[in-house]
Amino acid sequence: MSAIVMVHDTVVWEGSLGVADIPSQRSVTPATRFHLASLTKTFASTIVMQLVEAGLVGLDDPIGDYGLRLEGPGVIRVRHLLSHTSEGVPGTAFRYNGARFALLDRVIEHATGETFATRVMERIVRPLDLRETAPNPDNAVAMAGSGRDGATDIAAMATGYGIDNRRRPVQVAYPRSFSSAAGLVSTAREVARYSTALDAGQFLRPATRTLAYTPSRGADNRVLPYGLGWFISTVRGHTLVWHYGYWTGNSSLIIKEPSRGLTFVVLTNSDQLSAPFQLGSGDLMTSPVAEAFVNAFVAGPLGERP
Repeated sequence: MSAIVMVHDTVVWEGSLGVADIPSQRSVTPATRFHLASLTKTFASTIVMQLVEAGLVGLDDPIGDYGLRLEGPGVIRVRHLLSHTSEGVPGTAFRYNGARFALLDRVIEHATGETFATRVMERIVRPLDLRETAPNPDNAVAMAGSGRDGATDIAAMATGYGIDNRRRPVQVAYPRSFSSAAGLVSTAREVARYSTALDAGQFLRPATRTLAYTPSRGADNRVLPYGLGWFISTVRGHTLVWHYGYWTGNSSLIIKEPSRGLTFVVLTNSDQLSAPFQLGSGDLMTSPVAEAFVNAFVAGPLGERP
């Protein structure tokens, strides 16, 4: 596990725990790279919202404008893919669905002529000089669009582990796929740098960022737990913007309080940060790690600091 807390550009806490690889006993450090799983969705949200600002994509555009077809009642629009509200009557209910979110690949490619891998490297990774962030190194197509060396990235990554029926760790193969829904690799430190840069206005105008951080509304104007690429929760009077990741051999969590420039990131090389909890339904505080962060840095004594 590798974790960090930042306020604006200042690291206020950072720590690593355990090993990146059991046979070699290689320790986890702040430079250890992990799969981000669905934290990738937050990067994709930023890319799509940049295209909205540029007038290349409209949130209310039917997805058919981008060569996409999904069966169902009503018209599915770009905002429905971004907010996980594309199933059933579009816009009425939240149902977390990574496969549908990944269709934003087609939206990005249709609007720009570039893949998501190329776009995220050009518009986020390189401008921030995130030297340890890249697409899935096991995906040759994505790596070709990134200009990175996959072998170098693999060597710097933590090995993925699952748990057998006797609760012992067993090595597992990471997924090879890459899309706007999952597949970026990075460090906790670099994800936090991306997060604080986003809140500082480096990638989106304030109004656009606020739109992404605003909960969607469903049937009967009911508040849903997801905005545009981000979960949103109110905890003890604090608005928290967050996302979790959950994939084979890895899991992750980012929690932000944008009003204070506060970011918490934790990355692991097993699925146990996410697997036991109800994060996909939008219930952040089912996670004891999230609860510990909130108690210490948001609603607890450290949260009282200016």
